[in-house]
Amino acid sequence: MVQDLQNRQILLKERPQGMPTEDTFEYRDIPVDAPGEGQVVVKTMYLSVDPYMRGRMSNLKSYVEPFEVNNVISGGIVGEVVESKSDRFSVGDKITGMLGWQLYNTVDARLVRKVDEAIAPLSAYLGVLGLTGLTAYFGLLDIGKPQEGETVVVSGAAGAVGMVVGQIAKIRGARVVGIAGSDRKIEVLKDLGFDEAVNYKTEDSLYKALKQACPNGVDVYFDNVGGPVSDKVMNLLNDFARVPICGAISAYNITSPDQDMGQRIQPKLIKSRALMKGFIVSDYSKFFKEASVDLAKWLSEGKLKYEETIVEGFENVPQAFLGLFKGENIGKQIVKVNS
Repeated sequence: MVQDLQNRQILLKERPQGMPTEDTFEYRDIPVDAPGEGQVVVKTMYLSVDPYMRGRMSNLKSYVEPFEVNNVISGGIVGEVVESKSDRFSVGDKITGMLGWQLYNTVDARLVRKVDEAIAPLSAYLGVLGLTGLTAYFGLLDIGKPQEGETVVVSGAAGAVGMVVGQIAKIRGARVVGIAGSDRKIEVLKDLGFDEAVNYKTEDSLYKALKQACPNGVDVYFDNVGGPVSDKVMNLLNDFARVPICGAISAYNITSPDQDMGQRIQPKLIKSRALMKGFIVSDYSKFFKEASVDLAKWLSEGKLKYEETIVEGFENVPQAFLGLFKGENIGKQIVKVNS
């Protein structure tokens, strides 16, 4: 029973200025809450850390409410039901949901859904079969709309979203060019079937390298990073190109807007008649089920592969999160909390 269990939480201790540090976080030990009717107690097995969480650490208006100081941080969790007062779940069921960064979550059963280990390892439900895969799916197919033979460029291509985007573009018959920040990541992208991959950290002229990799220009640019990398891609857009804006990690830790000044893109968009559109995966929530079927099918057929960087230990969650902004992860960054 839960009265015999001790919980541990990770709180937002303070709002960071610039890059977060380990001082941004604080641990707290409390008893596990007993479940009420319709609730379950979930033991955390795997925990997701994601770049968008940096935005929620700031007290700024956004598409989602900021984390509250001195409260538990939340994110994607895969866990096991250890006590249930709901007819939806039994003890031992594996579930996923947006839950707190803590060893145990006592939650309404309607906030989580069951996952099937027979389809994929549990950690995949935080990545390719979770919000990561859905983000890639909808951003590329609804906004990017790649056609056979077109050129698709993906920045942050060795990240969790980027590598799925590139593979879905290949499934659609496009030519795919990935941009990443290490030779190891370039190797991974080529193993995943990317036609070309460019290391933006080692090229003397990134624009020249991209132009060589994209001799017919760029029809779809899936942007995960913003900043100087995206400035170079914008100069290669073809007429009627599509630019899904998924993220801008280059600017997540700036302390002043002046630090993120770049070229004016309006003339380029006018001349190319290109579409640039930001999106949030929750915009597509009513279509999640059908997209999940496609992703699982491609995964089972071997058309879709994924990489994970797994850090072990609940005590290492902050370090895993901070590593996202240093480019330490390949694919989805996950923390393994319990077996």
